[in-house]
Amino acid sequence: MIVPVIKSQPRRIIVDIDTQRHFFLAGGVALVRNHQQVLDNVRRVVDWAQMKNVRVISTVQIYTNGFSCCNCCTVDADGQAKLNDTLLARHTSFPADDCTDLLPEILERYDQVIFRKRCFDPFEEPRADRMLSELQADEFILIGAVTEGAVRATALGLLSRQKNVTILVDAIGSYDRDVGEIAVRHMWVRGAKLIDTRALVGFSGQRLAAADKIDY
Repeated sequence: MIVPVIKSQPRRIIVDIDTQRHFFLAGGVALVRNHQQVLDNVRRVVDWAQMKNVRVISTVQIYTNGFSCCNCCTVDADGQAKLNDTLLARHTSFPADDCTDLLPEILERYDQVIFRKRCFDPFEEPRADRMLSELQADEFILIGAVTEGAVRATALGLLSRQKNVTILVDAIGSYDRDVGEIAVRHMWVRGAKLIDTRALVGFSGQRLAAADKIDY
């Protein structure tokens, strides 16, 4: 018998994708183009999640055993570290391996679950795949990096599993503006909702059309 990862269905889940030093801190070897703006909004979302008791699922790209998901991981091991501002006090983490084991009712025990991964796509990691596939939240809200890489892969994986996905367009970071915009449009065409951070955290904001001018 498979032990459920959570008893009750949460209304919302924040999916915090690869908010690591080398993507968001000045001097990082894989710095996203709009890093400061995105980081400010990521912090707002994390603060909001804590205030509203919204659970967070996080991913972290790693370099291990001679394998690298991106060039930055091979040259900047310290850069793999997760940003302190994105860590909740009551969190647990799992290594990147081929196991699928999870604690029963894990999101009732912890506010944040962190999965390390050896690839862009979290659904290629068995444990993260199980977690994201089994959860039946009303809405999965995506933040992090990189828009044209892990964010896109995560969104499409969730959408293919019939999940409701919302992209916070000002809380995701891209390397290339044009490529990032194409990735966002692709997610939107596949069924993702696009909003800005203000719409989530309670200030004036509204659902966005894919054609709206946004600095991805």
